Amino acid sequence: MASGAGEWSAEQIDDYETLISTTDVELLKRAWRNEKASPEILPFEEALVKRAKEQIQLMEETVDDFAESGHDPLIASLYQMDLDRAQFLLRSYLRVRLQKIEKFMFHIWKMDTYRNRLSIEEEKFTERCIRDIGKHLEETVLSKLPDNYQSVLKQSIISEEDDMVPEPQLDTFVVAKCERATRPLYLDGSRQSASFDSSRDDHFQMVPGDLCILRYRPFQEELMSGNISLV
Repeated sequence: MASGAGEWSAEQIDDYETLISTTDVELLKRAWRNEKASPEILPFEEALVKRAKEQIQLMEETVDDFAESGHDPLIASLYQMDLDRAQFLLRSYLRVRLQKIEKFMFHIWKMDTYRNRLSIEEEKFTERCIRDIGKHLEETVLSKLPDNYQSVLKQSIISEEDDMVPEPQLDTFVVAKCERATRPLYLDGSRQSASFDSSRDDHFQMVPGDLCILRYRPFQEELMSGNISLV
C-alpha cells in the first residue's frame, strides 16, 4: 500500500479511516461486556468474531504498510493503538468465555441449551477438560474413596441430582442499560402472555437510555434479543 514516493496519499489515508470506522470494535466491546457481566455463558458471537479477525488482519497489514512508508510515526502509533484495542477486546472476550467453561464445564456439557452456545473449538475444549479432570480426580482421589462416593458429579450414590456440579447463579443482580424498549415483564421471572396483567405492581419495563440494577433471570431473554446490554 506504500506509495512510490514513500508516503501515503490522502486517498490511502481516507481508506484506512474508513476501515477503522467500519470495524466491529464497538459491537465486540458490547459482546465482551455482556459476557463478562452475565452469570451464564452467552451464545458465541461467531459472525462477529469472524469479521473482527478479518478486520484485525487487514488493520495489521495496513499499519505495517503505513509504518514502512516513512509517514509520520505519531500517526502510525495512533493507528497501532486502534489495532491493539481491537486485539485486546477479542482476546478478552474469548478468555472470559473460557473461564466460564472451566468453572461450569460439567453443567454446560449436560445442558443442550448451553452446549449449543459454544463454538466448535469451545466444545472441543470443554470435552477435553471434562475428560482430563475426570481422569485426574479418578487417579488421585476418587479411586481411594468408598464405592458410594466415587462420582465426579454427585456427593454419593444416593444423591438424586448432580450436587457436586456448580451452576450459574441466574438470580444475581446485574447493571443493565436499555438499548431498545423491553417488554413488560414480571419481576418474579414470569413470561409475558397475551393477557398481560398490568394491574400487578411487580411488573417492569425499560425504555431506551434506562440504566438499572436488576435481577438477571427475568431479563435473560431481553439480553439475548439485544434489547438490553450489561455494564
